[in-house]
Amino acid sequence: MKIEIWSDVMCPFCYIGKHHFEAALQKLPFKDEVEVEWKSFQLDPTLNPSETKNTVSYLKDRKGFSENQSVQMVNQVSKMGKGTGLDFNFDKALVTNTFPAHKLLHLSKKHGQSSEMKEALFAAHFTHGENVADTEFLVSLAEKSGIDKNEARQVLSSDQFDHEVHQDMSDAQHNGIRSVPFFILNGKYAVSGAQPVEIFENALRQTYEETVAPFKDLSNNNNSCDTDGCSI
Repeated sequence: MKIEIWSDVMCPFCYIGKHHFEAALQKLPFKDEVEVEWKSFQLDPTLNPSETKNTVSYLKDRKGFSENQSVQMVNQVSKMGKGTGLDFNFDKALVTNTFPAHKLLHLSKKHGQSSEMKEALFAAHFTHGENVADTEFLVSLAEKSGIDKNEARQVLSSDQFDHEVHQDMSDAQHNGIRSVPFFILNGKYAVSGAQPVEIFENALRQTYEETVAPFKDLSNNNNSCDTDGCSI
């Protein structure tokens, strides 16, 4: 069963949603049959990758919030994060263009490390206050994940994987995705937002039962033929 997840590195609800989804998946007997594919989505592609802003200033400039509204919002999200076991340090978080981070995610996908890299990027941005558009930082993150640093630097300094990032965002638009996180479950159902663990668990079970699980045979198997002959 394939799960496609659109998210952005600087989306706090994507970080929370990832952990809720993974907690739900661990409860399911078919968890090893689930393939997760992370898809790129940019909340603000207009940001300059050479510049950073703090979260409160960004919310004031981008959303038109007052400083009190901005502080209240980040405090509320931080409280939600703590309930999931996540540390949000918005006073450290550097808001910037996440396109380079998405390129690294696609490289990580090539090496079978996309979920691990997604987690590392979330923690880097929200907990440790790292610049997720900085080439040298991203190269060091790749190296820690076992990816050759020269390959990572080549990807980040060229147009390699640019098409894949843009294609993910085009697919999001085609699917009517306007906010993240957004989960498409085996091409049949969708879940949007950082839903509670129970919602993810129920949605995954229903999707599996309807699209993957074998049919339930309600008959007594009589009056039929198989490779060994016929029964009455």
